[in-house]
Amino acid sequence: MYAFGALAVLAMPVTPARLAVGVIGQETVLVLFGCALFAAALFVYVFYQPDQLNAGEEKTRHMYLLERKEATYENLRDLSFEYKAGKLSEKDYAVQRAALEDEAATILAELESIEKARVVVRHGTRRAGMPPSGGRA
Repeated sequence: MYAFGALAVLAMPVTPARLAVGVIGQETVLVLFGCALFAAALFVYVFYQPDQLNAGEEKTRHMYLLERKEATYENLRDLSFEYKAGKLSEKDYAVQRAALEDEAATILAELESIEKARVVVRHGTRRAGMPPSGGRA
């Protein structure tokens, strides 16, 4: 009984008097439904995370150091170019070059220690200074 009454009210044309009373027209209901559907779709699009995210390759310390080495060398090249172009004073150039060379030396030392550790692991675990025979003379 009430459903027929609601349908009759919705079928009536929209007038200012009906809007003032609080009766909503079909167009308004459709617009609100469309907005709610759009908001839900946008919410799902922004916050949905599938089970398998393509996070890419996991970086090791060795890979990170290789990237840092390349970036440091590139920074040294850029610094040299800027100095030759006259953008840096000799004092600034010397200070920045020394800092970049120190960083490069630290990176190279750590890369070398990682390489040594890899060689030891590949050829079996031996203590430094121990002969291959296990220490027996």
